[in-house]
Amino acid sequence: MTSTLETFFGKKVQIITNDGRTLIGMFQGYDQTINIILTDANERVYSSFQGVQTVPLGVYMVRGDNIAVVCEVNEELDSGLDLDSIKAEPLRPIVH
Repeated sequence: MTSTLETFFGKKVQIITNDGRTLIGMFQGYDQTINIILTDANERVYSSFQGVQTVPLGVYMVRGDNIAVVCEVNEELDSGLDLDSIKAEPLRPIVH
């Protein structure tokens, strides 16, 4: 997995955590336990009743044991999203 993470340096990524959170930010690094550092991080909070809320987090570390998915964000497509009009059920936590 670590060789795959190296391709994300300096790029905008989205992380989905085991507890269902969606985080977006600039990938700055990781360590041996896959803890990931993001800068300019935001959490997107989904709701079936209102648009997506964006919560600014700044510099943020995500614990490696809480990461379910890491993917690169297409910044052109992402900037064109109307988050106020998107309504969706929040992801449920992963149960092991």
